[in-house]
Amino acid sequence: MKYSTYYPFFRKLANPLRIAIISSLNKKEKTVNALCKELKTEQSKVSHSLKELAGCFIVNVKKKGKNRIYSLNPTILPILKLIEKHSKQCCKCCAYCK
Repeated sequence: MKYSTYYPFFRKLANPLRIAIISSLNKKEKTVNALCKELKTEQSKVSHSLKELAGCFIVNVKKKGKNRIYSLNPTILPILKLIEKHSKQCCKCCAYCK
């Protein structure tokens, strides 16, 4: 197991906007404009975050005409489920998770 891969991966997730994007894309694929509207955030911030997430293959990008459609990489779903399970079971009394 290469521990050196943990930091860059989790660093991508350690940002409130990126977590909000991941949470939104967990429901369905979206364009940048749809994400901006939903998250009430500037387009440049959303685009920058998507670029970071796509660079780590956390999100997938496909072109549809002039638009880019973003979706979660399916390999991320089990990780998100494990994090949610851990949080529900183990973080109830954790000061860091409150």
